[in-house]
Amino acid sequence: MRKTKLIAGVGLAAAALLALTACNSGTPGAAPSDEATGGGEETSSTPWEVATDVTIDGSPTFDAITERGMVKVGVKEDQPGLGYLDPTTGERTGFDVDVARWIAASLGYDEDKIEFQAIPSANREQAIVNGDIDYYVGTYSITDKRKEQISFAGPYFITGQGLLVAADNDDIKGPDDLAGKNVCSATGSTSIQRIKDEYPDATTTEFDTYSQCVEQLKSGQVDAVTTDEAILIGYAAQDPDNLKVVGDVFSEERYGVGIQKGDTAFVEFVNTMFTDGGDVWQQIFDNNLGAAGVEGTQPEVDPAD
Repeated sequence: MRKTKLIAGVGLAAAALLALTACNSGTPGAAPSDEATGGGEETSSTPWEVATDVTIDGSPTFDAITERGMVKVGVKEDQPGLGYLDPTTGERTGFDVDVARWIAASLGYDEDKIEFQAIPSANREQAIVNGDIDYYVGTYSITDKRKEQISFAGPYFITGQGLLVAADNDDIKGPDDLAGKNVCSATGSTSIQRIKDEYPDATTTEFDTYSQCVEQLKSGQVDAVTTDEAILIGYAAQDPDNLKVVGDVFSEERYGVGIQKGDTAFVEFVNTMFTDGGDVWQQIFDNNLGAAGVEGTQPEVDPAD
């Protein structure tokens, strides 16, 4: 059984990444109750509760949310185990989606007061700058370039870039084998830029979503898909007869919550929620990524910009 290092002390088996999410209960930042943990049997997927009487002085993001009476969140919806929208049931599941729900609950907003918006990687900064969303939670790597336009809370998760290939592909075992190969990733992602910068002998193909790249891989139009390995394992787990993840990770990706540039008060609020809510974070992680025996450790957050 293949394992990948996601964060210090985290091994993720290449098995199904089950996303088990629902509505909100528990306490933000507090340990889950016995009912929530279930003694190792049935677990609650919502180890938080909706806060009351919340104020964040000096935060334009919080002021906009308060005036609107609803939270607008940018997410992904094609990443199993992280951010996924079931086309049949309409249910949103995944680690990132639950983190977004946890933030909303800590602000005082329940599920029915959250408006989720699926935003392609290339459009994330602009959506935040324009005020189309209040914050973005969706495998969003913290980079200095992005910090020129927006601020980040976190990191709340750390992973690394990997490669997904066809199950019968024995030619590609890692990034050093990409010369002359066609590699696909999302437009605007750090992953596609790294391939261009560090592996220039590879051909690159870009789409708005990773799921489009995966379909191209299945049809033989590209040789590999690259993005964070946590995402790729989700796709491989859905279709192990046709897809596999190869090689070791070749980067460190620190996932953060994208927030309006300079809204230090909101960044500090979310960072405090992460710092004080280790048990909630752990339950969210276990519910979404732990079904195959995953063990996760929450990373320390960075100070506000």
